[in-house]
Amino acid sequence: MAENPRPRSPRGSGELLADEIIDATTELLIEQGSADAVSIRAVAQRVGVTPPSIYLHFKDKDALLDAVCANYYEQFDDYLLAAAGDIDDIWARAVAQGLAYVRFALDNAVVFRTAFAHVTSGSVPTLTDEVLLSSAFVRICSTVEDGMAAGVIAPGDPIPVVLQFWSVVHGVACLMIAKPTLPWGDGLSNAEAVLRAVCSGLSQVPVKWEPIGFDVR
Repeated sequence: MAENPRPRSPRGSGELLADEIIDATTELLIEQGSADAVSIRAVAQRVGVTPPSIYLHFKDKDALLDAVCANYYEQFDDYLLAAAGDIDDIWARAVAQGLAYVRFALDNAVVFRTAFAHVTSGSVPTLTDEVLLSSAFVRICSTVEDGMAAGVIAPGDPIPVVLQFWSVVHGVACLMIAKPTLPWGDGLSNAEAVLRAVCSGLSQVPVKWEPIGFDVR
């Protein structure tokens, strides 16, 4: 039983309670630094309900954590747009998007690890998958399609190119989070160098790199 039981919720307040559960779980996840340290009982105590009340909204802990990560990543599209939305040069925009991805992961490492710890079952995407597909995937795909239209990327299906670029970006983020003691250099300088290298490899024409013009620290 929760330590401080809350009054019975009025009819129609289920969505509000679900939001409170997500908020409480997010707080606990960040405070504890690990999904393993977050329990349904602790979430229930934080919200002021009984554990069975959590299961009325989320079938299990994995579903709850997925909802937490999806909710957190809802802000990611605006983050990407702010970082690279007004950059016309294809490769400068791609690098800016990649660095924004890495920085978001570093700034939200616990949520990032949790979001990608859950293996998608079969062909059914998680809530977090759906959010990422409508943000990071769409933004990077748009850049690749623009590159194809401009003749700097070989024409064809953009999806393989998107996945190649995303794989590199994600790998850099994972490695920087998992091994922060490696000599990464100042700010995101090494991450930027890696992204420039992969962009140069994808480009059909030599890339003349100029300063991106935004803070990568």
